Amino acid sequence: MINWNGVFPAVTTKFNDDDSLNIPAFIKNIHAQQEAGVNGIILGGTLGEASTLEVAEKDLLLTKALEAVKGKIPVIMNVAEQSTKGAIIAAKKAADLGANGLMMLPPMRYAASDRETVVYFKAVANATSLPIMVYNNPVDYKTLVSLDMFEELAECDTIQSVKESTRDLSNVTRMFNRFGERFKILGGVDTLALESLSMGAHGWVAGLVCAFPKETVAIYRLEKSGRHQEALEIYRWFLPLLELDINARLVQNIKLAELACGLGTENVRAPRLPLIGEERKHVLSIIDRSLATRPILPNYLSL
Repeated sequence: MINWNGVFPAVTTKFNDDDSLNIPAFIKNIHAQQEAGVNGIILGGTLGEASTLEVAEKDLLLTKALEAVKGKIPVIMNVAEQSTKGAIIAAKKAADLGANGLMMLPPMRYAASDRETVVYFKAVANATSLPIMVYNNPVDYKTLVSLDMFEELAECDTIQSVKESTRDLSNVTRMFNRFGERFKILGGVDTLALESLSMGAHGWVAGLVCAFPKETVAIYRLEKSGRHQEALEIYRWFLPLLELDINARLVQNIKLAELACGLGTENVRAPRLPLIGEERKHVLSIIDRSLATRPILPNYLSL
């Protein structure tokens, strides 16, 4: 079982200059996340550059993450495959290696119909005992998991939560109105995170947490403790950084922020390339301004 409440970083994959995995940097970041008080780690998502990773690399990242957290928080593996068969294989492999849960995208590349998408999710859910979070992101992945589709997915006990990334804030309320507490709802868009939490979302699948874990967890815990104004003040400071997550080059942006905070490298895997020129200067200016005005946090870990 996974307690789906809290902050779940979608961590980046760290690379060396020669494009090999930088495991020491990867582990350093995970330890920083743990120390900040996150509630789980998600591997191999969009930020993790999953589409460019070899199977053996995904396996190694999962193994090293599990070693790093030492069972104190769950490690969740993303499943983003082109075929149902491939997704089932990936889910079983993750379970065999010790993953605590899965995050699942709809079928990749093929624009599946509603029926096909539901059958896809159900096939994987019925093939694993691992708890599953459905990643609902029609903006980036062109497939909407509708309320009617969730009605069918509710038949699968292993499908327990949703990363709500529709960009429609009212969808949080629609999910509660339709299903009550059947699904745990985690906000998946950084720039709507506090708003989602205020609407009752149970958690936050975060991106800029990779560089700013303490601020992210502080916002979550303050909001859930009823200290909204304090959470709002930190969130207002955070927003220029959070906007780096809703950008086509979110991976490069967040890795640049990790570099500035001493929590990662700037290296990305081709065809992605590091930022250059005015674009890089612009992102750095946002990061530098934010670091210069970084707020003093309350003792949020005691909340």
